[in-house]
Amino acid sequence: MVSPVPPRFSLISVQMIFSAFCFIFQIKMPNKSKAKTAKRRSIDDEQLPPKQSKVNRMDTQSPLCFNSPVRLFESLIQPMGTEQFFSEYWEKKPLHLQRSDPDTASYYQSLFQLSDLPSLCSEDLEYYRDVNVVRCVNGKKKVFNKPGRVKSSVINKNFVQNKATIQFHQPQRFKDELWRIQEKLECFFGGLVGSNVYITPQESQGLPPHYDDIEVFVLQLEGQKRWLLYTPTVPLAAEYSVESEERIGSPTHDIMLKAGDLLYFPRGTIHQASTPAGVDHSTHVTLSTYQRMSWGDLLLDIFPSLLCNRSKTEVSLREGIPRGLLLGNSENLDNSRTLAAGLRSLADELENGMQEVRSTHMKRDFITNRLPPYSQQELLEPSGKIPALEDMVCLRFKDHMVMTVEPSQEKTDEATEMVIFVLHSLKNHRESHMMGGSCDEEEEQDISRGLQFPLSHLQALRQLQQAEQLAVAQLQLPTQEAKLSLVLALWSESLLVVL
Repeated sequence: MVSPVPPRFSLISVQMIFSAFCFIFQIKMPNKSKAKTAKRRSIDDEQLPPKQSKVNRMDTQSPLCFNSPVRLFESLIQPMGTEQFFSEYWEKKPLHLQRSDPDTASYYQSLFQLSDLPSLCSEDLEYYRDVNVVRCVNGKKKVFNKPGRVKSSVINKNFVQNKATIQFHQPQRFKDELWRIQEKLECFFGGLVGSNVYITPQESQGLPPHYDDIEVFVLQLEGQKRWLLYTPTVPLAAEYSVESEERIGSPTHDIMLKAGDLLYFPRGTIHQASTPAGVDHSTHVTLSTYQRMSWGDLLLDIFPSLLCNRSKTEVSLREGIPRGLLLGNSENLDNSRTLAAGLRSLADELENGMQEVRSTHMKRDFITNRLPPYSQQELLEPSGKIPALEDMVCLRFKDHMVMTVEPSQEKTDEATEMVIFVLHSLKNHRESHMMGGSCDEEEEQDISRGLQFPLSHLQALRQLQQAEQLAVAQLQLPTQEAKLSLVLALWSESLLVVL
């Protein structure tokens, strides 16, 4: 991940800040059911909708509630309650929610359907990056991908003649309602939420039995699909793996998903899915989250700073290691005991609240790669009047902001200074969401750019985070100039508004 180089806001005069902001905004540019026996329809035989814009709106009424991230998740898993879901199912066991409501089925179908493919093929899709065409043959995955761009006619041939599954990667890049859903879910989980669409012809299976390193929510969009789930060989697995038929045993669940149904299962759950005979085709979307979001991942993130802070006050951690240790000449039980004592002391301080947990890399990775807010671009511009000392203000897009405390990136001969970075995802690019490495270095720096403040601003920033509204004059900073400098910086990034 490329480290950002955010602008440094020193406590200069309010007049200078105001003049600079006015100049910037003058030149600112916008950012970038019954079995069918009829012959199966080909993709090109489907009634094609007009080519869709990436920012148009849905006509189908949604059964989901988008008032808040919590309400969205509640409506997604209804009639199951959120508390029951997390106490009984999350990371524990699969859940199948059957829906008989035709409006829900209709809404699910509108998220993505077979007839979307021809128009989407005009978006310069590439095999492997955007689309995989696969089929499970004798327990192994056979890939039908071709070099170059994806053509509708070629996909159609593989779909009909080879009974191959079409796997469409990250459709939220093109489908507004999936963007809308996943953006809210990212706010709810506080982690990345990706998606894949699978379109499988009848009597066919796309992938062999396998398990994933993600929590999976399957929405059945069209037709029906049979899911066989098996006991994990690696509970809460941290990586993807294919499992052989001999190893997995008998299924614990045999589920037929119908349009409008939802299926959840934890990471590590072995699964395989196929479209039954008599069903023209099946379309489902998987919403995935919690990849590399474990306690182990958090420890890997926070441990360096914890140990660094502890070393500043504990001289035993600054003593030299035994001679020859790195050459393998001094490995013994005493060395292990010394290390254990240092870790035990650090754990005691952490448990007693004497050490602050500061996640840096996980926060940066999340905020850099997540979806931007689901809204029109003009809503992401500085809003309303410029804040003044007597104004009441509040933060905008709190769910799209993170704060980190980390060393300054400025190169000096003095001791390393700790500073605050306020990072946000307002300028992220929807088109590159969850695509990994699709941004060049300049774009990645732009995405992760935020604001930098002195460590003395930490309490004032926390005030703004925790309050629904706050008077600028009440900010816990020593001078009026510092208070105005802080709110003007946040306002310029569209992160603050005057009430």
